[in-house]
Amino acid sequence: MSTDTAQIFRDGLWNNNAGLVQLLGLCPLLAVSNTATNALGLGLATMMVLVLTNLCVSVSRGALRPEIRIPAYVLIIASVVTVTELAMQAWFYDLYKVLGIFIPLIVTNCVIIGRAEAFASRNPVMPSVIDGLATGMGFGAVLLALGATREILGRGSLFSRIDMLLGPSFEGFDLQLIPGHPGFLLAILPPGAFIALGMLVALKNYLDERRSAKVVATASPVPEVAESA
Repeated sequence: MSTDTAQIFRDGLWNNNAGLVQLLGLCPLLAVSNTATNALGLGLATMMVLVLTNLCVSVSRGALRPEIRIPAYVLIIASVVTVTELAMQAWFYDLYKVLGIFIPLIVTNCVIIGRAEAFASRNPVMPSVIDGLATGMGFGAVLLALGATREILGRGSLFSRIDMLLGPSFEGFDLQLIPGHPGFLLAILPPGAFIALGMLVALKNYLDERRSAKVVATASPVPEVAESA
C-alpha cells in the first residue's frame, strides 16, 4: 500500500473518493446537503474525526490483538465523535441543532472504520494522518458540491446562515445569486439529493474516461508513413 503523500491525496480526493467512487456514508451525504453551510459543517466534523481516528489507530496498532481490533476501532471512533459533538455543542450550537442526529451518527460512517482498518492499522502515524485528512477532504468536497448545487437550484442562494459556522459577525453574509428566485422544491428534497449525486458521479466518470482516452492516445505510437518508391 502506497504511503507516498501525493498518491494518498490523489486517492482520497479523486481516485478513491469516498462519496463518488466507494459510495460510502450516503446517509449523511444526502440528508444534510440541502445547504452549503450544513454540508461544510458536517464535512469539517467528519474530516476531524477521520484524522483523529487514524492517528489513534496507527499509534495503538501494535498493542491491539487481531481478534479485538474492530471493537477497539469502534470504541476509538465513538470517543472521537463524542469529543467532536461536545465541541460543536460548545462553539457551534446553532449548527449542531440543525445537523442534529447526524453528528453522533458519524460513528456508523463506513468511511471512518474502513480507513482505520484498511490504512491506519497497517501504516505509520504520519501517512495515516495524511490519509485521514485526504479522505476527509474528498468526502467534504462532495458534501460541499452537493450542498452548493442544491441550495443554488432550490433557493437561489449560497452559504445561507453561514453565521452558524463562522459566528454572529457573519450574519447576513449569505450570497443571493438569483434574486427573486421562486424556489425549486425538488432540489432541496431527498430525491433531488439522489439526482444531484448521480450527476456528480456521472461527471467524474466522464472526466476519468476522457483522461484515460487522452493517455492512450498519447501512448499510442504514430504509424510511420511508407516511403514512396
